[in-house]
Amino acid sequence: MALQAAKSTTAAAGLNLASLADYLQLSKPEVTALILVATGAGFYAGSAGSLQPALMAHTLVGTLLTAVGTAALNQYLERDVDARMARTRGRPLPAGRMAPARALAFGLLTGTAGVAHLAWFANGLAALLAFLTMASYLLLYTPQKRRSPSCTTLGALPGAVPPLIGWAAAAGRLDPGAWILYAVLFLWQFPHFMAIAWIYREDYQRAGIRMLPVVEPDGRGTARQVLWTAGALIPVSLLPSLMGMAGPLYAVAALLLGVAFLYCAWRMASRRTVAEARRLLHASVIYLPLLYAFLLV
Repeated sequence: MALQAAKSTTAAAGLNLASLADYLQLSKPEVTALILVATGAGFYAGSAGSLQPALMAHTLVGTLLTAVGTAALNQYLERDVDARMARTRGRPLPAGRMAPARALAFGLLTGTAGVAHLAWFANGLAALLAFLTMASYLLLYTPQKRRSPSCTTLGALPGAVPPLIGWAAAAGRLDPGAWILYAVLFLWQFPHFMAIAWIYREDYQRAGIRMLPVVEPDGRGTARQVLWTAGALIPVSLLPSLMGMAGPLYAVAALLLGVAFLYCAWRMASRRTVAEARRLLHASVIYLPLLYAFLLV
């Protein structure tokens, strides 16, 4: 009896851990971490020297919940698409480990809680930005992925909002500096997502996702988009120094990071191989946190 009870307890614990792992996967932790970094950078820059740690913590919690809810609802809406792609068919919904209704409830609960948390503990502007981000991502970007390559731009518009949420929470308004941070993140997304789309373009084609590497298999349009956005990042990323938001150390770092990022973009655009796309993807994941780190310093 005791042995049977112990086995039941162990099985239940294993099931609970597996369920927690599924909820974690539903939350897209890697994407959520980048969102929090961008939100924190926006909050810090918008604080103008009077950082409020408690308010920053509440802003990050609210943004975290909103991001988790958005990720879960996105996977709920795209569960049929995910089932057709090798890189996503192991997710909880297409793999059948979680009922769609449970994912829907989890997404609605966390997303609503995040917006409410920002409204209560930060301010209405931050909450409104979070709500608009979630709504536009789910209602505009997600369905557009099956219709047109313009989905990347539609996704980049709400995808660049996290610094605005942080700035709005700290300052209660959106100053020009906030829009500079928005522009940096907006441009950064194109090389990042084009690299992913080039690596997994066969997967996307099977799933009916009409991103540029799928619609134009020769890669010329993808190459142009990667090059001009990575190139535009250099002058835009230098604007914080010109506007007094950061010092000369940031300017030097932004220039060097921008040139290195552009070099990776050029290699990917000229060679158009999976290896170079993967190199660009890795460079993008390194570039953004380092740029924010030097901005904070």
